[in-house]
Amino acid sequence: MAENMCTKILSAHLLDGVLKAGESIKIRIDQTLTQDATGTMAYLEFESMGIDRVRNELAVSYVDHNTVQVGSENFDDHEYLRTVADRIGVIYSRAGNGICHQVHLERFATPGKTIIGSDSHTPTSGGIGAFALGAGGLDVALAMAGVGFSMIAPKVIAIRLSGRLRPGVSAKDVILHVLSHFGVKGNVNTVFEYIGDGVRTLSVPERATIANMGAECGVTTSLFPSDENTKAFLRAEGREKDFIALAADEGASYDDCLDIDLSALEPLAACPHSPGNIKSIMELEGMPVNQILIGSCTNSSLMDLQKAAAILKGHTIPPSVSLGVAPGSRQVLLEITEDGTLETLIKSGARILESACGFCIGNHQSPGTNGISLRTSNRNFYARSGTPSAELYLVSPETAAASAINGFISNPMDAAGRIGEIRMKDSFIIDDSMFIYPTFSQTVKRGPNIGEPPSNVPIADSLEGSAVIKVGDKITTDHIMPAGARLKYRSNIPRYSEFVFESVDPSFPARAKALKENGKAGFIIAGWSYGQGSSREHAAICPMYLGIKAVLALSIERIHQANLCNFGILPLIFRSEDDYAKIGQDDELEIHDVLSSIDNGIFRILDKTTGEEIELDLFASDEQKRMLKAGGRLNEVEL
Repeated sequence: MAENMCTKILSAHLLDGVLKAGESIKIRIDQTLTQDATGTMAYLEFESMGIDRVRNELAVSYVDHNTVQVGSENFDDHEYLRTVADRIGVIYSRAGNGICHQVHLERFATPGKTIIGSDSHTPTSGGIGAFALGAGGLDVALAMAGVGFSMIAPKVIAIRLSGRLRPGVSAKDVILHVLSHFGVKGNVNTVFEYIGDGVRTLSVPERATIANMGAECGVTTSLFPSDENTKAFLRAEGREKDFIALAADEGASYDDCLDIDLSALEPLAACPHSPGNIKSIMELEGMPVNQILIGSCTNSSLMDLQKAAAILKGHTIPPSVSLGVAPGSRQVLLEITEDGTLETLIKSGARILESACGFCIGNHQSPGTNGISLRTSNRNFYARSGTPSAELYLVSPETAAASAINGFISNPMDAAGRIGEIRMKDSFIIDDSMFIYPTFSQTVKRGPNIGEPPSNVPIADSLEGSAVIKVGDKITTDHIMPAGARLKYRSNIPRYSEFVFESVDPSFPARAKALKENGKAGFIIAGWSYGQGSSREHAAICPMYLGIKAVLALSIERIHQANLCNFGILPLIFRSEDDYAKIGQDDELEIHDVLSSIDNGIFRILDKTTGEEIELDLFASDEQKRMLKAGGRLNEVEL
């Protein structure tokens, strides 16, 4: 029987269950990756399991988020990560080596492998033909412990590409077009699989850009075939031995299909405040901009920077514009230093930023008050940049460079003639000296900010409390747990919990904590697509620490739903918008027969304030139901 690529990889890694869309399955994980903002907790969770060594094929710990190191907390975290990696058998990628997804694509990602990472953009490696998905740190810790990853078998949507991109139109415009079609919600437990003759026109770095931002659609992952272009990329990285040919069989079936003619695409932008708010550059042309930033795990490859530099060559940006460029990895930085790209960027007036996540996570380069910022990154959520009044537009490197010259949003097709024929190199500069391989000899260093993973208690059969907060649609994990200046508290849960919902309702932590101290349960009421965005499990851990027992929402995104279950918070789904409207903030709520309701998946909530009784559904696997009863995965894991 003809099989699609997703089925081939999952079948080869299936540990339990039936590979049928919507069914619970468990798969073997080959590779794991963490980054420093989520990794600290992941390794603390791993240590709490009492295991001496990682048990999966490859584990890599990257430092790419908190590299500014304001205060001692970040440096202390990095010392913990370095020493614990050595102790348990993890490769450590030092600060300065680059962004985890770019570096993993370059040095480790392999066609046909399964990869799980504690970062939602782990699907970047789908560009090389790996089944790569983001998850919470606890899921990654369990994978490092050799435990299979539980998931819902996805439906598979084919995206058939034909034609070839015109000069000035890029891979970023492909995924923005996909976002315009699918949006940012309603794509849970779905895989995008790219097929068709147009795929052959895209290099692996271009494919990685598209796979990276599939995360913004909410899909499990995106997949490109492993073909001659993949082989060329691996050869350029000195890894041709890792190549295997892998593609869908002729006549393979899919749950749906979207056809895209690459030659018909035009430059696009994601407008504030959602990656799904797509407009054409022609609609926006002429809008003044204050800041332009090129980089992030989406668009910081060598080819991205070469194209931007080709447009900028011979020009100097106007005084009203701040231009920053962050190479995605040390390898990219070495390449642009050697080929003159770096000199061109500097002469244009660009500030060269560290090879790190930086501006994408709001860790620096915040725009000015009411600023307009063009960025080649993947998210433009409200206040993510660190400036709530700013407006962020997500664009391609070509659009960013053309706009930097003029000081207003500009169509890069007008400057396409300056780009010329830029192809992927036949061989890259290989220097792995910034990886530290384990010796199993280090004593683990723990700074004063390093705490233990917070514990929960088994869930009670009756819950009484209040709706601590009611929020609307598209509440992201950035809304729940702010990044930027707050990132340094990721390993200190009591401190970090003081900032839950900081940009939405700063009084939330105190009110939730007061309920908990009075023996009452806290509830969160939410609209559609709750928990979209980053994989940060702290968006579940910190509310759990404050006494939240359930989230009642119209829909909850995949990774966040898993994180809620991992830490013993009930993810309950309203059956209608009318039911969502019936509960107000501060309403007193009651749930009885919790344990039997977990089993049958139907909950009845009594709103004591209004007298309304509402039925909600629990969509959870048998394994998730067990952990909900236990109060979280750490309470019931057996290794």
